[in-house]
Amino acid sequence: MPEPTIAKLEGRIGDTVDSVSGLTVEAGKVAEFAAAVGDDNPVFRDREVATERGLERRPAPPTFTRTSMFPQYRPEGVGRLGFDLGFDIRYELHGEQAYEFERPVYVGDTLSATTTLADAYEREGRDGATMTFAVLETVYRDESDDRVLTERETLIETDGPVSESESNRQGDGLGWDPTRRVDVRQPDAGTDPVESPDDIEVGDTGPTLIVEELTPQAFVRYAGASGDFNPIHYDERYAQELGNEGVFGQGMLTAGYVGRFVTDWFGVAALTRFRTRFTARVWPGDTLTVRGEVTDVDGAEVTAELTASRQTGETVLQGNATAAVAPVNSA
Repeated sequence: MPEPTIAKLEGRIGDTVDSVSGLTVEAGKVAEFAAAVGDDNPVFRDREVATERGLERRPAPPTFTRTSMFPQYRPEGVGRLGFDLGFDIRYELHGEQAYEFERPVYVGDTLSATTTLADAYEREGRDGATMTFAVLETVYRDESDDRVLTERETLIETDGPVSESESNRQGDGLGWDPTRRVDVRQPDAGTDPVESPDDIEVGDTGPTLIVEELTPQAFVRYAGASGDFNPIHYDERYAQELGNEGVFGQGMLTAGYVGRFVTDWFGVAALTRFRTRFTARVWPGDTLTVRGEVTDVDGAEVTAELTASRQTGETVLQGNATAAVAPVNSA
């Protein structure tokens, strides 16, 4: 009988590996990634706009370091996750993703990273199956060896396909029209991010973000932009052979939409912490609504709770973000 995954991991808790090398942040890749997560903010494409908003260079979206999954950024012998967990990719789920930012990632940065297995444990799922959890902590540094951000990622290995009590799939007949783009919009958005804690208070809500009818090609575009090439997200036959209804979206694609919501609300430079927990899969045909509400204002620090839900009302993502909103006359 093969040794359980948890038995292999428990003795490795605390181990650290060099996981990313030479991740050069290029202007074209930043624009491609922003497009893949439906972010049309010109700050990611136009250097003059970035300068006008007080940024030293053109920034990248908050989840951009997902592109470290491309093989060219992994040192020899290091897999796509940056740490060999021994998980079966067919039954691997993304549970949570959290970021702590020292500063934004900028075009022109060359990043390296180390990844530590921070924790590993088992839990029983709702259907009685065993689920193995692994928590990875990755620290990114720039070419001057200054810390830029820290990621904390929770991955889950299940015994088999995740069961759902009823179908949420809406995608029959959507087709694979390669020209069709998902409509991502904020019908009640203002023109500028919040600039002062005097302009916001507990209970305020951000500009609702609507992602209209997800498509399989949106999952493919995100795979190409991010390097997340798990075929369960774009190969219908493969997904069904594993017992799934069909392809479903990457959790980090949903996190990317929520990242747009946060940076439109508070600005890229203000974001200091951003956490997402994935509570359900998203399917072709789903329409997602992203909302946020301020739960605390402490000086210049603003904290908001975040949710993304599908058209049925089911929550697919929960999270929070903290932004350091500069006070009036801070200069």
